[in-house]
Amino acid sequence: MKPTPKPLFLLADSSLLFWRRGDKPFLDCLHTLMRADAGAAPLQAAYLGASNGDEPAFYELFVGAMELAGISHCRMIPSRPSDEDLAWLARAHVILLAGGDPLLGWETFQRNGVESLLRERYREGAILMGISAGAMQLGARAWREDPPPGELSLFPVLGLAPFVVGVHEAPEWKELKRAMRAAGPGARGIGIPLGGGALVHPDGTLEPVRHPVATFQNEGEQLRQSLVTR
Repeated sequence: MKPTPKPLFLLADSSLLFWRRGDKPFLDCLHTLMRADAGAAPLQAAYLGASNGDEPAFYELFVGAMELAGISHCRMIPSRPSDEDLAWLARAHVILLAGGDPLLGWETFQRNGVESLLRERYREGAILMGISAGAMQLGARAWREDPPPGELSLFPVLGLAPFVVGVHEAPEWKELKRAMRAAGPGARGIGIPLGGGALVHPDGTLEPVRHPVATFQNEGEQLRQSLVTR
């Protein structure tokens, strides 16, 4: 059976990695989503910390979350990956793009060959997850962390989710609104509040997780905002 693309996991912060939905960890769903593709093989997870300079403490947090979800085969893929690191990434069932500086991480992915591998793994049915800056990188465009006053320069990113993604600045969504206006007519955006997330299904359907998600549409003369609650 040919693998099919899986939902993208866009998370505002790391809290959802440890959140329980009812009596089970939220990330138990990773096994359900990958069962047809992985079969009886143990799930293999990769962590990309380029956006935060490969800070070891954040990788340890990832390992703890994966253990809670019953995944023990984990590897950190550094900003300067070895051939063995890239081979692991090419086989990974779950890939997490960490938070930090969106531009730093994106330029690193372009330089070290990870960008093309991420696109390939998504097409082959791997689950891609992004936290904060990582969520932005899975979207259509992103912008620098802490842009200078009056400046906000967008740059294209993976584009796997058809949205400009903003995180943890509810309820005003000031920077996301600036980005939406800069993106031009027809652009769509989503704002994910702290503690929340969104699953973006392969057909473009948006599924909020834990908290409602704000949506934005640039209609040229105005920016239309609404809320998706389920």
